[in-house]
Amino acid sequence: MSHKMADVTPELLDRVVVVLVRARNPNNIGAVARAMHDFGFRHLRIVSEYAPPLEAARSAVDAVEILTSAESFITVAEAIADCTLVVGTTAVGERALEHPLYALSEATNKILEEVANQDGHVALLFGSEKTGLSNEELSYCHCLLTIPMHQQEEMRHPSMNLGQAVAVCLYELVRTEGVYAAKGIRESARAEEVERFVELFRRVLEVSEYTRRHPSNCSEEQIRRLVLRMGLQAADVPVWMGVLRQMLWKIKAEEDAG
Repeated sequence: MSHKMADVTPELLDRVVVVLVRARNPNNIGAVARAMHDFGFRHLRIVSEYAPPLEAARSAVDAVEILTSAESFITVAEAIADCTLVVGTTAVGERALEHPLYALSEATNKILEEVANQDGHVALLFGSEKTGLSNEELSYCHCLLTIPMHQQEEMRHPSMNLGQAVAVCLYELVRTEGVYAAKGIRESARAEEVERFVELFRRVLEVSEYTRRHPSNCSEEQIRRLVLRMGLQAADVPVWMGVLRQMLWKIKAEEDAG
């Protein structure tokens, strides 16, 4: 298979957003912005409780516009609200994973398929330079990708610098032939719609006392992962929300009658 940058249109690239979670080093953020500029990506989102010092990002050569237009969010949920696919990045290491894990080349096909067939955005999540993405942050992801690296004996699991990792992922996206839209593909639910469903589903579990009887299955992260594995379609969300609301109404009616 040949790989041509021309195969991936600017319109498709424009649906990919890079989300940096708890990134603090301005030079790393600058390197990310430079990689985005070089490969044709525009949308940078930063999740942090504190405003990152973007003015100190000296490594963002020719990428001032990307830094200037970067959006800041307090939570991951806010940053990915308009996304139909959220892909987290991980060096794996010794962490026990609860998500499908793809090598970068496999994940690239999944991402390009999504941007070709959907109107929403795809989020690429990158964690902090020191700790990566936390389990709570990973719970918002549909799947994970990892960049295969050479493992040397008697050394800790290798990981990439943040700017390098973003550059490698974006390069793989522009070099791989896209999977073009097929007719009849249904639109995936956006993250904000999924999150509303998660909240209502959790309420049903509480009212039905499932959470009391099975607390080990009911952490917020577990429920969110369970819902994401359903692969909700946008058209199905209001139907499922109606089902759950009817269940709540029925439980309350029976309680009132008793």
